Amino acid sequence: MEQVKGKLIALGGGDDEGMIRLIRSEICNLNSNIEVIATATPKPSDAVDSGHAYKEAFEELGCSNVNFMRIDEEHEADIPENLERIEKADVIFFTGGDQLRLAKFLSGTRLLDIMSRRYREEDIIISGTSAGAAVMSDRMIYDGYGHYSFIKGEMKTTIGFGFINNIYIDTHFAERGRFGRLAHAVAHDPTHIGIGLSEETGIIIKEGDQVEVFGPGVVTIIDASKVKFSRVRKAEENEPIAVENLVMHLLTEGYRYCLRDHLFQPVAHQTTLNGNTITA
Repeated sequence: MEQVKGKLIALGGGDDEGMIRLIRSEICNLNSNIEVIATATPKPSDAVDSGHAYKEAFEELGCSNVNFMRIDEEHEADIPENLERIEKADVIFFTGGDQLRLAKFLSGTRLLDIMSRRYREEDIIISGTSAGAAVMSDRMIYDGYGHYSFIKGEMKTTIGFGFINNIYIDTHFAERGRFGRLAHAVAHDPTHIGIGLSEETGIIIKEGDQVEVFGPGVVTIIDASKVKFSRVRKAEENEPIAVENLVMHLLTEGYRYCLRDHLFQPVAHQTTLNGNTITA
């Protein structure tokens, strides 16, 4: 797992005021360039409304340089203006909607290449809610419902943006009964760790490894690295899957999960006393 300089901030959907405030707290300069991308919203007119709503939400917190970037059926990603703006962006924010639309209009573009390079090499924040969170990894889940997702062929995945590899991020996790499809996905691809985000709850991933929780809910981690037996790949279409020894963790705010070491731990808090930094 490579060391990266950027941060990923992903929310499970629902009320995103807490996420916007977290992004605001992570940038030191209120003049930071923030680019909002609402491509996931199916109707272009709704995407415009969504983009401007998020622009206003950031501006209400004092951010003075917030822009909305249109990328859809009528607006190509790789126009010179967009490339220039993404080169200068300090924060990129993907709204919710349909993650397949994001993949359709941004995958394979120079714009996405710039984002990926800057995430690896620079102190940039790439953030998103719902679909905008699910698309961040190298693979993403886009189908699978309730108990049917334990049936082979009902859970579907495809290629994501690849800012980070070997994880699945699933959203609206508890509210829409998505445990089955995330468990199925990581059992099928045991090199991947599953991260299920409840609504109003999210993660900030630092250095491409440390997954810290924010918000009032629970983040579910599903790890297949210790599986002893799996019939996922051998099962026939429309048959249920069988797996032994999936590992699951439940994280709340104040805890983190280290992807590289498969390690659950509390977040160390630093305070200053008499000029000395104390880690507790």
